[in-house]
Amino acid sequence: MAAAAGRKVAVAAVQFACTDVEAENVATAERLIREAHKKGAKIVLIQELFEGHYFCQAQRMDFFRRAKPYKGNPTIARMQQLAKELEVVIPVSFFEEANNAHYNSVAIIDADGTDLGLYRKSHIPDGPGYQEKFYFNPGDTGFKAFKTKYATIGVGICWDQWFPECARAMALQGAEILFYPTAIGSEPQDGNLDSREHWKRVMQGHAGANLVPLVASNRIGRETVETEHGKSTITFYGNSFIAGPTGEIVKLANDKDEEVLVAEFDLDEIKSTRHGWGIFRDRRPELYKVLLTLDGEK
Repeated sequence: MAAAAGRKVAVAAVQFACTDVEAENVATAERLIREAHKKGAKIVLIQELFEGHYFCQAQRMDFFRRAKPYKGNPTIARMQQLAKELEVVIPVSFFEEANNAHYNSVAIIDADGTDLGLYRKSHIPDGPGYQEKFYFNPGDTGFKAFKTKYATIGVGICWDQWFPECARAMALQGAEILFYPTAIGSEPQDGNLDSREHWKRVMQGHAGANLVPLVASNRIGRETVETEHGKSTITFYGNSFIAGPTGEIVKLANDKDEEVLVAEFDLDEIKSTRHGWGIFRDRRPELYKVLLTLDGEK
């Protein structure tokens, strides 16, 4: 008896330079999503906070005006229409205003345009050029897995990608593919620091450790923001990529060009490999209580 055909899903990462005009960026995102769809993609990832420049280079109160509520958000509504038209899944990154709180959030839009829910970024960085703690409350949703038409997916946001616990938590909830919208580039305080290879290797490790494909989408371009101390500039290094379930990079963008990356995976075949490898069977969670401490003391 012949084996049944596997459940094959094509995923995409888009990469582009942002202007500071929301309508232009949303139009660019839509154009690239349409291109990804033409290439066969069923789940398409847009980069983090794609509606404008990465404003967290500065601590400016006027930038809070960029935040919008989750419900009635016009960009999410537009992506819902697009998802329904193309029958694609779209995680949509946005700056969320929730009464007096603010979050770096992603809405997961299913292939029929349904909003499956919200993930709020859990790990919030605070360093030169990446002063997100000024704007964003720590996320309160916890890590999630979303059951879409094509696959159960997990979505973390940028700094989340440096934490293996985030990836493992999503995989334990059934995530078959991990997605990380990102905004990362040069370090304003140290022009010699280039994290791109480290950045890729960390996420390749998440893919390999959990035996799931992983998609990372980053912006490109040079962005200058007027800060309280003068101008700050980050050159975003792109390098968006798609990794396979052993951590191998199967598609990789460069650091300068607008790109649409697409790769297909057989999720049933990967599932069988994951189960046979025993990474979840052989876990010892009763020994992991040290993860709840800061200094390793019991």
